[in-house]
Amino acid sequence: MSGRGRANENMDGNRMGHKLDSATSGWLDDKSASTSGDDVFSLASKTLEQMLTDLAQPLPEQRTVEQQSSIVRGITRFMSGQTQIKPEAGDRRFSDPQWTDNPFYNAYMQCYLAWAKGMNDMAGFIGLDDVSVKRARYFINNLTDALSPTNTMVGNPGAMRRFVETGGKSALDGLKNFLTDLTENRGMPSQVDKSKYKVGGNLAITPGIVVFRTDVIEVIQYKPRTPEVYAIPVLIASSMINKFYALDLAPGRSFVEYALDHGMQVFIISWRNPTAAHKDWSFDTYVDAILQACGVVREICGVDQLHLLAVCVGGLLTSALLGYLAAKDNRQIRSSTIFVTSLDNAVEDTKLSIFATEETVRMAKQATHVQGVLAGDDLANIFAWMRPNDLVWSYWINNYLMGNPPPAFDILYWNNDSTRLPAVLHGEMLDQGLNNAFAHPSAVKVFGVPIDLSKTTCDIYVLAGATDHICPWNNVYAGAHLFGGQVKFILVGSGHVQSFINPPGNPKAKFFVNSRLPTSPDEWLETAEQRRGSAWGDWIDWVQARSGKLKSADPVGSERHPPLCDAPGLYVFEP
Repeated sequence: MSGRGRANENMDGNRMGHKLDSATSGWLDDKSASTSGDDVFSLASKTLEQMLTDLAQPLPEQRTVEQQSSIVRGITRFMSGQTQIKPEAGDRRFSDPQWTDNPFYNAYMQCYLAWAKGMNDMAGFIGLDDVSVKRARYFINNLTDALSPTNTMVGNPGAMRRFVETGGKSALDGLKNFLTDLTENRGMPSQVDKSKYKVGGNLAITPGIVVFRTDVIEVIQYKPRTPEVYAIPVLIASSMINKFYALDLAPGRSFVEYALDHGMQVFIISWRNPTAAHKDWSFDTYVDAILQACGVVREICGVDQLHLLAVCVGGLLTSALLGYLAAKDNRQIRSSTIFVTSLDNAVEDTKLSIFATEETVRMAKQATHVQGVLAGDDLANIFAWMRPNDLVWSYWINNYLMGNPPPAFDILYWNNDSTRLPAVLHGEMLDQGLNNAFAHPSAVKVFGVPIDLSKTTCDIYVLAGATDHICPWNNVYAGAHLFGGQVKFILVGSGHVQSFINPPGNPKAKFFVNSRLPTSPDEWLETAEQRRGSAWGDWIDWVQARSGKLKSADPVGSERHPPLCDAPGLYVFEP
């Protein structure tokens, strides 16, 4: 089916229908970013300054009084027994039975929820435009989240119960954790126990070799795990803002291992972690690195075509490469797979996009130019404060109030293994996002050549996450319509990370498929088929059908590209 049509830019991104309600209980709720408040507070200061400018005209006193009265009425109705305010679906802060069984805690929760709702509603009554209202609500909600009773010892029944059960030891353990984080984790609660994992030890251990290395990348070829393999190989272009091994976690949870077990020849790009000395690396630098890797893979496997798979912002690079190759009438890409990548951001705002203005982009570019790179921690901080209850305060409660050690989870370890972005690349990506460049033909150039994704002809597999707060699925869906080839769109009932790190065996896993690609995502979802299990199986069926005949597996490497070292290579260990 052709993907040339554009999604309606006025569609409501929140109308996903009842079909998703039962599909969003994934096995990880995007607890996948490190945290620090410095950059957020700086952004808040700038945004609040803009909001104060918008508020230069006085607000009618009547509207202020009405809003304050609304908050008071909500609390009064609860106190008189006329109403019960319930937490929103997915709000796990008040899951302890004491919040409903204990009159004190129940009253505390009801008053807090009424106040928080009133504060959120107030943003719509202070005379701001739509975008400023969203910005105001972002900061108001961060404030009310921070002041949640669950973030205090007295206001958290679970923490109080543990304090009593341990004779106060939990509080001492929490203080110890707090002091450790104060000195070793930039003063923020640790998300993961890093002592439990080691890259090359119990992560990224699928056997393979490095067959190619430049200043920018290493290319890893994995050793076949089946006697026969499909002729057309897969090259994975991992995201530049994380280490490559998200797709090669522990055995049984490795996408690379899964593809190998199903007869695919698999290669992966491991990006070098740039320093200030590499600040001039550009978008073209990264696209050229992928193009070089494609040549290496085709030479080793003795083929004219390969499959190209990318994750998150890596999908921007591979999409740009597809557009460039289309302009050159070069058909070396047999198919392209794109996981959780937003190519069209005009459909649904995110908490990140509402702050993207010419002024904030200019400031961000200036700061990165001075430093030479955008630190990975800084980018993770932004993602964390997009969902503070899950990505900040849940760890505050676990580590400090409950006195527990940070959790041991491989995905969290990977996510905290941060990388940097060179200044020039970061600036180019900011401009692309601000101008929604990929959605406009010729707005993006590769090696000076304007690209038009509608000119691409290879088959495309696009995967999105239903609860993805970084790349909303409506935006990913709209991006799928930009391509000119046959497009298959898959919606996984999970968030940003767990939608593609989703191995078979999870009984809660669900995804949606549809042979059609209508303009409206709502129409797509209403006519989609819901399936249980991991989407990995759907992808492997799709890619195998495009991979040619089976042949005897060859040794890794070639005369031209001999083994340089064992996987996971050298670049993954660079701090």
